[in-house]
Amino acid sequence: MKAMLSAMKKQKNGIPGELIPLFEHIVQTSDGDECEAEFMKAMGEHLTRDQRFRLYEQNGACSGTGADKERRAFALEHADKPLAERLELFCKDFGRRAVLNGGNTITVTFACTHGYYKHAPKGKFRHTEQLETYFERCAGGRLYELQKALGVNLKIKSVDISPLSENIVNPVVFIFEIVD
Repeated sequence: MKAMLSAMKKQKNGIPGELIPLFEHIVQTSDGDECEAEFMKAMGEHLTRDQRFRLYEQNGACSGTGADKERRAFALEHADKPLAERLELFCKDFGRRAVLNGGNTITVTFACTHGYYKHAPKGKFRHTEQLETYFERCAGGRLYELQKALGVNLKIKSVDISPLSENIVNPVVFIFEIVD
């Protein structure tokens, strides 16, 4: 959460200065899962969706993992192919479900098998805002991997957690906007 706090302090992210001490207090007084849960809860309560998206575009979950070497290799191997073909190959090679929509957005359906699903039965995320904030963070991770593998710049456009209301293992739907 220290990286997220650092990003919050950057003027370009538009986080009001009076909120920073709240997040600093959380980082200073808690650690591990407790810090993460409290920090995300406070983000859900005090930041707008656009502010959270901006932060998660810079510091999403699952970024900088060991898979970067594979993502870069994939990007180099397929750099000459059109985006639609790169996306199709990416889905096949990395086991993802994604669709290019009309050339300017990518829709990804993703069932997080390690984070939320691991903690949900234990009651870690009980409130809707925590659930939304958790998957917004997950969207940052999906954005990161797509950017690395496909060589495109993306922004988080939407995060739809509604399928989870039917069944906890249903995928969440992310829509990313392709930006130049």
